Amino acid sequence: MADLSERGLSAPETEGLQRVADLLGGRRVLRCTLRNPLDAHEMLLQGLPGKALTHLVDSLVFLQTTESLEKAVGMSLRTFQRRKDAPAKPLSQEQSGRTWKFAEVLAKATAVFGSQEEAEQWLERPAIGLDQRRPIDLLATPAGVEMIEDFLQRLEYGVYV
Repeated sequence: MADLSERGLSAPETEGLQRVADLLGGRRVLRCTLRNPLDAHEMLLQGLPGKALTHLVDSLVFLQTTESLEKAVGMSLRTFQRRKDAPAKPLSQEQSGRTWKFAEVLAKATAVFGSQEEAEQWLERPAIGLDQRRPIDLLATPAGVEMIEDFLQRLEYGVYV
């Protein structure tokens, strides 16, 4: 098996992938080891285990409201409850992608703000750099997600314009 550095992945990329996997329950829940983004892609095509979404939601410190859950992963509370009752059933590709993306944003925000609680609170507050929009509201579209990721990168490097 090739080392991660041999595959062209930097340490921050592998750490980010591992943080996302950990938010989703890690190897125990995902039933595989993610060595690179292609492994994540293949897993998402097959559908994340329903238990991964449950693990992510149960690990949230601040984002406990129904509205936040619906915006973060694009799933109603009722659908989530049905999913929770059938943890072995995989999520659809769309649900898997939205869940993964939310975990990615949360992992990045946690790294930028220093704690998951701070990251979750940031997701709920209007942000000046996002035209006073709440980041959680922007998770509904790929364009909004891209704006959040760009904004987090600017915050990480101290560029506020």
